[in-house]
Order: sequence, then structure tokens, then C-alpha cells
Amino acid sequence: MRLNSVLLCLLFSLPLSAGAVTAEEVAQRADENLRGYDDVQMNLEMVLISPSGETASRRLRVRSREAGDSTDQTLMTFDSPRDLAGSGLLSHNQATGEDEQWLYLPAVKRIKQIGARNKSGPFMGSEFAFEDIVTPFWQKFHYRSLAEDTLDGLACYTLERIPNDPFSGYARQRVWIDQQQYLIRRIEYFDRKNSLLKTYSATDFKQYAGKHWRPGQMLMVNQQTGKQTRLLWNDYSFHTGLSERDFSQNALLRVR
Repeated sequence: MRLNSVLLCLLFSLPLSAGAVTAEEVAQRADENLRGYDDVQMNLEMVLISPSGETASRRLRVRSREAGDSTDQTLMTFDSPRDLAGSGLLSHNQATGEDEQWLYLPAVKRIKQIGARNKSGPFMGSEFAFEDIVTPFWQKFHYRSLAEDTLDGLACYTLERIPNDPFSGYARQRVWIDQQQYLIRRIEYFDRKNSLLKTYSATDFKQYAGKHWRPGQMLMVNQQTGKQTRLLWNDYSFHTGLSERDFSQNALLRVR
């Protein structure tokens, strides 16, 4: 974890009331709430939904690992459909500095690094961009306009965050964070023209190992095209002993 665990427990036990905190502090607390997991493996079904309601399903295995105080590593591997089986995305996310991503496609038999200018592009035809597909650290944004709202009956903080990355596909994002568990429940993404582009929602949260809250479903809706992508998460397994070698570029070549 990036802060002493005892200090975190003391900090997070204190109630936050309107006017008592800043948008940045709420974002930091939500981010710290996701940390301390060591490593995790899970299965994922990705469902692409056309504007007319037609669907296409993809199945993936996902691994994530905390690599020190300020780096997350994630490997996503496609098992189906057949034409994508063996494809993989490796992400190294950092609290500061530039994130790195590599894509392996068996059809071309080579690893391609995703350049900074390409991270706003769609991930494997989904409504999630490469920059969306993993959770960014709170330091990747600057913040403004903290307010309170309700979402599906939950008391939430709403804040606006602006990506620090000059190549982000978004001018700004509006985020709903519930006031009880400090989980991100909804995000509105505004494109570089400052028009609403996409809305993200996370639902069906469950707590694992007595402390790790994770969603069962995520939904990204493109408000401009009507396309949607639903992510269905299951079979979470924490503290499985993953190591650095499981998140190397060579690991991309062993994804089958």
C-alpha cells in the first residue's frame, strides 16, 4: 500500500461530511480503497451490444498485481472467440510517469506497444478505450467541483476530474463515488469537443476476503453511437502468488 496501513485505518474511520473534504481527497480515498490486494485473478465475459440489440460475446482471463507502492500490472488474455484466442493486453500503470501497454495478436505473431497517442482508441472493438480498460491512479487527474448527489438511492459525492495526459481522449470526466464504501459507481466521459461521449456504470459489488470490494458488472454506453459493452466479472481469487515474470512481455507470448 502507498500509505502506512495503520494511518489508513485511522483516516478511513473518520466520517467525511460536505464541505469538510476536497474533490482530490475523495478521489484519493476511493483509489486507496482499491489498493492492498497484492494480486488477483478473475474471469471476464465481454459482451458487445449493437444499437439494434445484437450481441457478441468474448471470454477472457485477467490477472493483476501490485508491483510496489505506485505501480499496477495487468494481463488480459482472450480465450474466445476463436479468432481472438491467445490475444493479450499487458498494462503497466504508474501513479506518476507514463503508463505502458503492449498488445499481442497471434495472427501477426508480434507484440505491439500501444503508443501514447493511441490509448484513446477502442480496445478490441469494445466501447472501452485502452485508457479505460484498467483503473488509473488518482494522481493521473486534477480535480474540481465536489458536490453531493444520489445515485440509485445511494448518497454519493460527485466530482469532476481532468486527465493530466495530453493525449487522453477526454476533456473531462464526471465521477460518482458513494459515501459509504467510496466506490466509483458512475463516470461520464466528455470528448475533446466537451460533448458527452460515454457513460460508465459499475454494479453488483461484492466484498472478498473481508476487505476487497469489486463489481460484478460494468457497462459502458456510447452516447453518440448507441453501442454498448458490458463486462461480467466472476471467480475472483486474491493473493494467488503472482510474480513479476507473470507480467513481462514474454508472458504475453505464453498466454495460451
